[in-house]
Amino acid sequence: MAAMVRRQRPRRLACWALMAVLLADLLALSDTLAVMSVDLGSESMKVAIVKPGVPMEIVLNKESRRKTPVTVTLKENERFFGDSAASMAIKNPKATLRYFQHLLGKQENNPHVALYRARFPEHELGFDPQRQTVYFQISPQLQFSPEEVLSMLLNYSRSLAEDFAEQPIKDAVITVPAFFNQAERRAVLQAARMAGLKVLQLINDNTATALSYGVFRRKDINTTAQNIMFYDMGAGSTVCTIVTYQTVKTKDSGVQPQLQIRGVGFDRTLGGLEMELRLREHLARLFNEQRKGQRAKDVRENPRAMAKLLREANRLKTVLSANADHMAQIEGLMDDVDFKAKVTRAEFEDLCADLFERVPGPVQQALQSAEMKLDEIEQVILVGGATRVPKVQEVLLKAVGKEELGKNINADEAAAMGAVYQAAALSKAFKVKPFVVRDAVIYPILVEFTREVEEEPGVHSLKHNKRILFSRMGPYPQRKVITFNRYSHDFNFHINYGDLGFLGPEDLRVFGSQNLTTVKLKGVGESFRKYPDYESKGIKAHFNLDESGVLSLDRVESVFETLVEDSPEEESTLTSKMSVHTCACVCERVSLCAFQGGGQALPLGLGVESRPSSPLSVWVFFFLELGNTISSLFGGGATPDAKENGTDSVQEEEEGPAEGSKDEPGEQAELKEEADSPTEDASPPPPPEPKGSAAPEGEKTTEKDDGEKPEAQKPSDKGEAGFESVPPAPEEEKKQKPARKQRMVEEIGVELVVLDLPDLPEDELARSAQKLQDLTLRDLEKQEREKAANSLEAFIFETQDKLYQPEYQEVSTEEQREDISGKLSATSSWLEDEEGCRTAELRKLCQGLFFRVEERKKWPERLSALDSLLNHSSMFLKGARLIPEMDQIFTEVEMTTLEKVINETWVIPASIHNPARWAVLGSVGDAEKWRGRPESCV
Repeated sequence: MAAMVRRQRPRRLACWALMAVLLADLLALSDTLAVMSVDLGSESMKVAIVKPGVPMEIVLNKESRRKTPVTVTLKENERFFGDSAASMAIKNPKATLRYFQHLLGKQENNPHVALYRARFPEHELGFDPQRQTVYFQISPQLQFSPEEVLSMLLNYSRSLAEDFAEQPIKDAVITVPAFFNQAERRAVLQAARMAGLKVLQLINDNTATALSYGVFRRKDINTTAQNIMFYDMGAGSTVCTIVTYQTVKTKDSGVQPQLQIRGVGFDRTLGGLEMELRLREHLARLFNEQRKGQRAKDVRENPRAMAKLLREANRLKTVLSANADHMAQIEGLMDDVDFKAKVTRAEFEDLCADLFERVPGPVQQALQSAEMKLDEIEQVILVGGATRVPKVQEVLLKAVGKEELGKNINADEAAAMGAVYQAAALSKAFKVKPFVVRDAVIYPILVEFTREVEEEPGVHSLKHNKRILFSRMGPYPQRKVITFNRYSHDFNFHINYGDLGFLGPEDLRVFGSQNLTTVKLKGVGESFRKYPDYESKGIKAHFNLDESGVLSLDRVESVFETLVEDSPEEESTLTSKMSVHTCACVCERVSLCAFQGGGQALPLGLGVESRPSSPLSVWVFFFLELGNTISSLFGGGATPDAKENGTDSVQEEEEGPAEGSKDEPGEQAELKEEADSPTEDASPPPPPEPKGSAAPEGEKTTEKDDGEKPEAQKPSDKGEAGFESVPPAPEEEKKQKPARKQRMVEEIGVELVVLDLPDLPEDELARSAQKLQDLTLRDLEKQEREKAANSLEAFIFETQDKLYQPEYQEVSTEEQREDISGKLSATSSWLEDEEGCRTAELRKLCQGLFFRVEERKKWPERLSALDSLLNHSSMFLKGARLIPEMDQIFTEVEMTTLEKVINETWVIPASIHNPARWAVLGSVGDAEKWRGRPESCV
């Protein structure tokens, strides 16, 4: 018996260790069991979630709609979002903000800021001298930046998702237009940070749409490349995207489908909003003509009237898409004057004739960037609400030369569904089928620097160099390393956009600054003085273009190398000791276990020096490994699938071809300053990737300067790659004096000067986040007050009705009912004050009345139970008295007490309310059946 107990102890310890591991994993994942996506459009947004048991579902808002207007109304004491805010646009147009995303990342002199003022003159835009941006001046006390307004909306979208998922949500994927530059993307990330959201990725809305299309047609994708064009015309802009679908062989997951963005074209201002503004202007002109002889004011000077006209224009545009004409009607448009006018589709098309001429523009841009022809496009698919306009479809169909346009995708929800699929792939809580996503860089980025060269003896001049860092239409995310070989002192270099010749003059003005950052390096000369006997391998700057398309400079290092000679004996001894120590650690920590009878675990020898290890440590480590394995099966760790979806970038320090990639293009890159290069232009872009390439997204593109040899890959003890090769020494010299490389890395100080749009300082960002949190708490308090008022009102009406019901009149007196009715009437007269206290007071007053009614309803059932209990107790008492005296187990006092209680209970029916009697009967009768009955009886 003792031996069995000893054998069971390891099992119990192992089980407890496994349970602890699994519990820790569950606790770690408890905050990430649901993820969300926000498809942030110009006019409306769609929110989708993924949670256990709910795969990819669109969230319904409070009005049970799948689409929520991107509208925020800000007042002194309250805020409104979505449909509630849209309904306030007519009552308070100045405080109702719409299309504010067009101001993100824009300075005050940007043409889009002037365009916003012209479209919405009711909004007062203030000027921020620190960042050269604008903000909304709602009142002298209320002012909010576009980032803060967007943060409010993101927080509202999260509340919708949390109500729908019934659990907290922190992780999100947010869609942004593909043409967003670095400043605009950083502005969205700052807004999400203010809202307390963890952004897994900013995904381009065209990429999200393409992903949704591919996910639901996975079986149709094969090794043959399929080129699909998505034409997305929304409310504010138009984007045309060419996507190639095919299956590729990946290193981790085998053959998987892949989408690659091949070409992108866009028009920032072509969309449904501009059509509605044209219609609004037409309706305003008609209304003014109708009142020409009445000396009336111009309707354009009345913000409320213009808000009504814009809403009617939106309705007209939708109706005219299916009808040849329609009657515009607005009651009390201005000065209590009704407006009524007939508008035909032909008039609408004449108003927007120049807009329809711009429809083919994004198609041509996408074809040029993809270097493809229309014959290579298999299908053109419509996305976005504005593509429902018949004239848009007519012009587009003529431009692409196809028989018909594809409408086999949900034009409103495709981007939201693709984004939430990507969110599930990035989350640790879910496991999805891998789908390789290779997004493309729209705006090329390069590095510029100046160095001194000696053209003739004694004649020095400055040479300006450019090196392409991320080429146009190159894949991302990826990391790049650029090496400066000719600097031994502190210097500066610049990060700017590359050739933007594909943008027109107006687009360049809207784009903003083409200079991103000036990088000032400090400590270069000091690093050279620190290692005078070492050979310099250059100053290496590590760049990262992450999944969100945001560029960052990870670090700058000064790298040195030298040859260190060691005696063969010392090296052999050291190597031997390290091998023994390593194997011993492996034997101790990773003792392989084999299960034998009785659950015993026996360590298997590894053929090296054995080191004692306790059985408990072996068991704990084994079950920790088992727990990690089980956790990975449930999505508790990073999975290869997440990498295939383009979520994991390549290793941070890569200066040569990646291991296993060798000379295959499209893997790693190092851009080095060329010492003797005669050219001053940027290095040529990488060669086009061959079809069927198996390189997953996130890997870098090999780019080498002319005349420059790639660094040879040679692993070191630290696992670093990319050492430059050293000429091999003769074999005799090797044997006598073996040498090894010693590498020293010195961190270089970096000072960044942002040139495009300065980010919000940390203290200002914290103040904005706190301000928004205070507003959220104020809204929650208001909601609680409203709930209390609704609860009080419902209680008053319900109780007043009950006072006249017969069952309540039977258990109460007239005086009691009059007292309750009087207090109910008094409370209903001031429902707005102290709702919670009044509700509690009234409930306490009526509690006795309600209790007596409930008790009266239960009397028949309880009397029947009491009758049965008394019968059983009487039979039990009779049986107990028949037991012989020698075998009697009950005392006379006990039987006498029971008989007395039975008799009294039969005689006094009121004893049903006596808990003591139930306790006595239950203790000697059917105790288990009647246990707990006294409490329910009282």
